[in-house]
Amino acid sequence: MVPIRSGLVLLAVASLVSGCARSAETDVRGRQPLKAPRAPAADLKAHKARIQAARLRAEQARLVVAKRWGLKRAPLAAPPAPATKPRIATRDGFEVDGHGEKGLPPVFTTIPTRQKVVFLTIDDGAEKDPAFLRMMSELKIPYTAFLSDYLVKDDYGYFRKMRDRGVVLNNHTLHHPYLPGLSYARQKREICGMQNVIEKRYGTRPTLFRPPYGNYNEDTLRAAKSCGIRYAPIWNEEVFADHWEYREWDRKLRPGDIVLSHFRGRGDWKGTMPDMVRRFLDKVTAEGYAVARLEDYL
Repeated sequence: MVPIRSGLVLLAVASLVSGCARSAETDVRGRQPLKAPRAPAADLKAHKARIQAARLRAEQARLVVAKRWGLKRAPLAAPPAPATKPRIATRDGFEVDGHGEKGLPPVFTTIPTRQKVVFLTIDDGAEKDPAFLRMMSELKIPYTAFLSDYLVKDDYGYFRKMRDRGVVLNNHTLHHPYLPGLSYARQKREICGMQNVIEKRYGTRPTLFRPPYGNYNEDTLRAAKSCGIRYAPIWNEEVFADHWEYREWDRKLRPGDIVLSHFRGRGDWKGTMPDMVRRFLDKVTAEGYAVARLEDYL
């Protein structure tokens, strides 16, 4: 028979051992997680140095590409897409009767943002310059295309390559007519017809539409809405191979401005599409602007 005092001692020891086991067990199961050991200061310093070196290599690569394409400076990197999209409304003076009440697509020339970004948009589709595709891909410059079928149908493949590089292909009508001169039914055929072409050839149905010449009336916007269009961006500046044109009297870029250009070459311009891109990027970069993706703000 074990003496009572000895039994009490054994019970206490067993309880202590059991408690230690349970404590170890809860730590393993994560109910009482142990504090992770702090990384040594030397490791943190090395990690920061690696990040800095990677950034430097990326910047050097951008400089090399910019020099290869004849730019004065490397283009500025665009900020991340906004988590909260800005509210897009029709620009004052650009409304049609009942614009807001009828829920018609807003017509705008500038995205409301304080970020120093501009948006490059390119219309029609006449020129199909492979150097332009290489240039924009190597420089990683985003842009938005507005296509007319009568100009792109001789080489749908060119714009498929563009789409595969992440460019959004949007609606600029089938035949590029002066839309206010047409009936509602004919306008709808022009807009919905181009919706069908883009969906068939490129797999998506656009939500952006640009009226040819920037001309539209209420029928234009009603027809566009019926075809699934949500926005009708036009532009605040236009860039060519050899000059710029401006909507505003002071001839200045503003944050969020939409810039227009065209798929054109020496047959229409005093230069090529890469010449146009150089003129565009040299100006916006010198003025502290980055080129952002229009669809990221809509």
